[in-house]
Amino acid sequence: MKEWINKLVEEYYQFLKDKTIVLTDTGTDWAVISTPFIGLFNDTIEIYLKKEKDKILLSDDGVTLKNLEWIGSDVTRSQKRKEVMDRILISYGIRLNNDELIAEANEQNFAQKKHNLISAISEINDIYMLARHTVASVFREDVKNFLDEQQIIYTPHFISKGSTGLEFTFDFQIAYKEVEIVLKAFNTLNKLNLPNFLFTWEDIKTVREKLTGKKLMGLAIINNEENEIQQEYLDALCSKNADYILWTERYKEENIKKLKYAA
Repeated sequence: MKEWINKLVEEYYQFLKDKTIVLTDTGTDWAVISTPFIGLFNDTIEIYLKKEKDKILLSDDGVTLKNLEWIGSDVTRSQKRKEVMDRILISYGIRLNNDELIAEANEQNFAQKKHNLISAISEINDIYMLARHTVASVFREDVKNFLDEQQIIYTPHFISKGSTGLEFTFDFQIAYKEVEIVLKAFNTLNKLNLPNFLFTWEDIKTVREKLTGKKLMGLAIINNEENEIQQEYLDALCSKNADYILWTERYKEENIKKLKYAA
C-alpha cells in the first residue's frame, strides 16, 4: 500500500509540472502561468505576474470575484461572504486591490507566494456555495461548530513550515500535552486534494515533532453525506499514518477519541 500511495504522490507532482504552462506577452511586462488547478467554471486557474525591480507581483487579474458575481454570489452584497473571504485573505497573506487578488513575492519566496495565491483563489471560489439556500455554511464552518460542541480547544487556520521550506495551512490545530493534531476538512475527497494533504502533513511532521517534542497526528474530516468516499482514498490516508473521520460517523465513540486523543 505504501508503494502505491508513493507512486500516486509522485504522479501528482509530475502532473503539476506537465500541466503548468508559462506564457509571456511581448507587448507588456506581464506573463501568465496556467495551472492545472480547476476554477469555478471547470476552467484552469491562471496567475498573472510581472517583475518590478526586486519585487514580483502576482495577480488573479480580478477574475475570481468577477466569476462569483456572474453566478450571483457577489461578495460585496453579503456580509457573511465578505467575512469568509476576508478570513481566507488573511490566512494566506493576500491583499485585495479593486477586486483583484494580489500577492507580492521575491525570487526566494516566489513558490510559497504562488502556492498561497492559488490556495486563496480555490477557497474563495467555494463561496458560491453560500448562494444556495440549502447550504447554511461551508463545510469548514460545520466542522468548527462540531469542535465547539465537543468543547475542543483549537487554533483555526493553522500555518506551519515543512522540511521543504514551504508554509502550509491546515483548517485546525489541536494541541495536547504530548500530542498535536493538524486537521483538514474535506467537503470532497479526490485524487487532486488527497495527495496534496498527504504531502503537506508529511512535510511538516518531522519539523513539528522536533520543534514541539510532541507526536504529530494528521486527521481528515470528510463530508460523505452526499457522495460515497472511495475506500482506496481512505486506505491511502491510513498507509501514510494519517487518520480520518467520516462526517456521518462523527459521533461514534472511536471518532470522538481521535479528536480527544490525549485528553
